Amino acid sequence: MGEANPPPTAPPPMMVPPGVVQVGAGAVFPPNEQLLNLPCCVHSNPSWVEVAFLAFMHYLVMLGSVVMISSLLVPQMGGNHGDKARVIQTVLFMSGINTLLQTLIGSRLPTVMGPSFAFIISVQSIIRDYSSQIYQSDHQRFLHTIRAIQGALIVASCLNIVLGYSKAWWALVRKFSPVTIVPVVCVVGLGLLEWGFPQVGKCVEIGLPMLILLVVVQQYLKYMHEIAYKWIERYTLLLCIFLVWTYAAILTAAGAYNHASLKAQQHCRTDRSYLMSSAPWIKIPYPFQWGTPIFSASHSFGMMGAVFVAAVESTGAYFAAARLSGATPPPAFVISRSVGLQGIGMFLEGIFGTIGGSTASVENIGLLGLTKVGSRRVIQVSTGFMIFFSIFGKFGAFFASIPLSIFAAAYCVLFGIVAAVGISFTQFLNNNSMRNMYIVGLSLFLGVSIPQYFNEYRASAGDGPARSNAGWFNDILNTLFSSAVTVAIIVATLLDNTLEMHNSAVDRDRGIPWWAPFQRRSGEVRNDEFYGYPIKIHDWMPSRYMH
Repeated sequence: MGEANPPPTAPPPMMVPPGVVQVGAGAVFPPNEQLLNLPCCVHSNPSWVEVAFLAFMHYLVMLGSVVMISSLLVPQMGGNHGDKARVIQTVLFMSGINTLLQTLIGSRLPTVMGPSFAFIISVQSIIRDYSSQIYQSDHQRFLHTIRAIQGALIVASCLNIVLGYSKAWWALVRKFSPVTIVPVVCVVGLGLLEWGFPQVGKCVEIGLPMLILLVVVQQYLKYMHEIAYKWIERYTLLLCIFLVWTYAAILTAAGAYNHASLKAQQHCRTDRSYLMSSAPWIKIPYPFQWGTPIFSASHSFGMMGAVFVAAVESTGAYFAAARLSGATPPPAFVISRSVGLQGIGMFLEGIFGTIGGSTASVENIGLLGLTKVGSRRVIQVSTGFMIFFSIFGKFGAFFASIPLSIFAAAYCVLFGIVAAVGISFTQFLNNNSMRNMYIVGLSLFLGVSIPQYFNEYRASAGDGPARSNAGWFNDILNTLFSSAVTVAIIVATLLDNTLEMHNSAVDRDRGIPWWAPFQRRSGEVRNDEFYGYPIKIHDWMPSRYMH
């Protein structure tokens, strides 16, 4: 018998010259839990002059949503232009207070706390209840309605206080993984799409030039000269707002809208906000300025749905803010304490009389990415602008008269940046796992599709699909399922913690080995660097209150 042929040997690996990327060799860019190309991260700061300009830009960006929500709700409540001006002042004042609290003892991230769109449904439900009653004037109806909103918000805010400080929210966030974070952060930006280009289209001759100018100048012209690079990259948004605002003022003064439709005049003219003429020169918001709050069990329970959604929105927004400011992913105990403090902030907002609660402002988080400055100091200084312009009403009204289509054009870019941050979290999980693709895909699609159904139903029928005999229950369901972030977090968390959990390799595919250390207080040494309190209160406060 002849000798058996020896088994074939594998050819030696090909040698790849240094600096040459081999096609099909795998990932070229290693995962990074922190963005490494940021000139200024959470605890590094630009010069004080740059801080002032950037802080003013953050104030302008959040002002858009304040004016949008107030302009939508105050007229429905029966309020006049003076009432709207005072509401805007109050919302700005409380946003400044809550932002300062969050950056000091809450999330410690550079996030602005602005009004949440999630409260529109529950507030409109209160408006409908009071619109059927007879009043001496529309102003009296406005006062009764906003007092009812106050009472509901004061009671409903206790939900977040309990969820945050009882560790209930901590237990929920501990169930997250990168698979959950991807769709949740994505829809934080995508879920606000109706406040982007649909609002631009209401005055396309102003909104579209703003959008095109912002993209061209900020992304292309910055390469003209090395010295101009930083200034164009950081301050283009501020420049574009004033250029297009001037253009809109010229069109208004030239009579371009004198014979336009009422809708076009409202969205295009620079003199249709009526804030300059109606805002007081000096007015300090104070507790119970509208009168004694009106407490109603049904309104309070109905608003709890909006309070819960605001906590969910903030949770997703904090992960985006952490990444865009160069911090590590926020631990569960940081998210929990920030939600508890958010509840306290809403309680104060109810006392002072805003028209809804606050949440982490998505547009301001997008601005962190646009300017590449994630400094906490910039956000803290911006609270000074919010409080100053809320007290000196004429000055604040001047900037609040910017056409909303200009803000909406900026939101198209800013919301898109936040959505892209969610995609960046895919680097920490197995992108070749069908399990992960199924969860991410279904969560993303349902997170956008279900709220779209609820919003279209409400637009055509005047109310949401939930129509039981209990109005408060309807408000809760309609609010929860009109929120893209809430739907995404429910679907993703449920599927990610139940599908194929018997498989020992699933944790690795989910990115748990990388994720777990950041969720423990002592698991990652950088946690205290980014999320520790400004003063070391661990020495005198028992540790059980710090987690």
